[in-house]
Amino acid sequence: MGTLRFPAHYYQQFDADFSRDVPGEGYGGWKRADLDLSWEHTAVVVMHAWDAGTREQFPGWHRSVEYIPRSYAICKTVFPPLLQAVRETGFNLIHVAGGGDYYKRCPGYQKALDLAGPSPLGPTAVEADDALGKLRAFRAANVFVGTRNQADVQAGFKRLDFAPQARPQGDEWVVCDTHQMVAVCRHLKVNHLIYAGFAINWCLLLSPGGMAEVSKHGIMCSAFRQAVTAVENRETARRELCKEIGLWRVALAYGFVFDVDPFVAALRQRHSP
Repeated sequence: MGTLRFPAHYYQQFDADFSRDVPGEGYGGWKRADLDLSWEHTAVVVMHAWDAGTREQFPGWHRSVEYIPRSYAICKTVFPPLLQAVRETGFNLIHVAGGGDYYKRCPGYQKALDLAGPSPLGPTAVEADDALGKLRAFRAANVFVGTRNQADVQAGFKRLDFAPQARPQGDEWVVCDTHQMVAVCRHLKVNHLIYAGFAINWCLLLSPGGMAEVSKHGIMCSAFRQAVTAVENRETARRELCKEIGLWRVALAYGFVFDVDPFVAALRQRHSP
């Protein structure tokens, strides 16, 4: 089936320069190279692109998850041309859902379920005691999501759905865990996934079907810079520094960082008459 050639961003984590006050400032840092990706063995992944309702509907959810408006903007501006090009050219596409049961009505989820079979049981938790329960209660009230926001978050998750621009079409593959993702990748002979979705430093890395688990099966995991955002904190939100660190972590530990527009152009060029 051939290859796609377009720019990839990678991070050069060497060499520390010990003649400097800060040796790490000697690292090469971000660089770019034109690389070849296998058309047949690569897939785009859209993960946790959620419709979380409006701030008027669920103010507590939006107060504690401040990236929701950024995710909506990305869904409206970045996802349509990206997914249109993927679909029109027949490029592999996989959706990763979670957080509710909204995806279970999708034909592509039933297809993945039939292919993968039952998922293995998760880890067995150690025994909790009253002290641990109190610590967890304190964190829920004071760290995330806060006592005043809990009811809104719970109500929001009860009506969770795909963002309109990220809704699977037809019987496109839909998975909800790593077991199903790996089964679909084996079926499609895919060994490289390029993630879009939310959030690059949280779900895309650590949730079921995310990079940390999937990469253990020998699958390279990359990301689209313009198609992700991050969980930010008070100190990072203005400059979206957690997104930058998340992309660096992807480039260092899992794969590459790609720009959406060159990828779309490469898709269309390959399929132009």
